[in-house]
Amino acid sequence: MKGMLYLCATPIGNLKDITERVTETLSQVDLIAAEDTRNSIHLLSHLNIKTPMTSYHEFNKTEKARVLIDKMMSGENIALITDAGTPAISDPGEVLVRMCLSEGITVTSLPGPAACITALTLSGLSTRRFCFEGFLPSEKSDKKELNEVLDELKRETRTVIIYEAPHRLKRTLKILHDAIGDRRMTICRELTKKFETVLPTTIEKAMEMYDSEEPRGEYVLVIEGRSREDIKNEEIASFENMSIEEHMAMYESRGMDRKEAMKAVAKDRGVSKRNIYESLIKSD
Repeated sequence: MKGMLYLCATPIGNLKDITERVTETLSQVDLIAAEDTRNSIHLLSHLNIKTPMTSYHEFNKTEKARVLIDKMMSGENIALITDAGTPAISDPGEVLVRMCLSEGITVTSLPGPAACITALTLSGLSTRRFCFEGFLPSEKSDKKELNEVLDELKRETRTVIIYEAPHRLKRTLKILHDAIGDRRMTICRELTKKFETVLPTTIEKAMEMYDSEEPRGEYVLVIEGRSREDIKNEEIASFENMSIEEHMAMYESRGMDRKEAMKAVAKDRGVSKRNIYESLIKSD
């Protein structure tokens, strides 16, 4: 009989946030796979849990996953924990989950703390629609991917959640400002810890603040999405730089007939179809 993989959420700061179910599971499984055993030993000691641990992290995620899967195939139950929060969110556990599912191994998740959701609920920004970007790609290691992500964020209408380390915060704020302009944002740091900070601000004001203040702690940036009205106005402005004839030609080149093209041009420009028709008559 195959064993199971348990994704166990651990505290992001305050150790009292551990759930009874996670504590019980960590005590009962055969093995705990931890992102950093040196860090996790403090939590397990606090909980008086003696279950053996093994490391599972970014640099051994594929090779070690095969080892862990072999153990589960032989009947062992394994718990996966990250340094803080919920495993598999911006975390190598994603790979292990995918491989387990492909082998028919049952995976279950024991819910608990997640920095992204905690920050979102504290931000004061819209929580109805949001997207999680995790850590932005490094400019040095993958500039192409970074530019692609930033291009997407320029038009993102949902609230955006980004993680950042203190040594990269200033650079990330500048990159965001250059790409998406000034936006309302809430900076969250050291969540659930003694020096928890929740600061509603803007990207520009945050840049100014950290010119004279050194970032400390782990950060979650919650950024306001762009309004649909702004996007629509920008589109209308871009069409105004195009003559009506050019605008018509753009749609006709896509296979639209004259009537369909006039309707599309009128919608883009926020005017009636008759206005477009009369403009075309005058230009003939």
